[in-house]
Amino acid sequence: MDKFYTITELTREFGVSTRTLRFYEDEGLINPERRGRTRLFRPADRRLIQEILRGRRIGFTIAEIRDIIRVYKDPPGEVGQLEMLMAKVSEKRDELRQKRRDIEETLAELDNVEEACLTRLAEIGVGT
Repeated sequence: MDKFYTITELTREFGVSTRTLRFYEDEGLINPERRGRTRLFRPADRRLIQEILRGRRIGFTIAEIRDIIRVYKDPPGEVGQLEMLMAKVSEKRDELRQKRRDIEETLAELDNVEEACLTRLAEIGVGT
């Protein structure tokens, strides 16, 4: 007999809400079996949810995740998926490096403002 997971089991395992899993279903990322109003998730659905959540954690959009899943299901299959994923990882890495540079610049500017404020306070005789 096939192993199925309920939505409750998966929400507990992955720490997400039922609304999140329903959203992924609405977006066409997963397609659980239905028995009446009950959703039954196969082991393949569970692995897909795991990959979707990993993609979200590293900053992929739902559209990017959908593209990766689609490439895996359609030709060119796994090779195409891996190549696309590597390209997206590279793009995401570049974005994050730029954000890091932006944060470092902002922190340096804040340090300068703070130093100027401390200098001015000292000039007018106010201790901190």
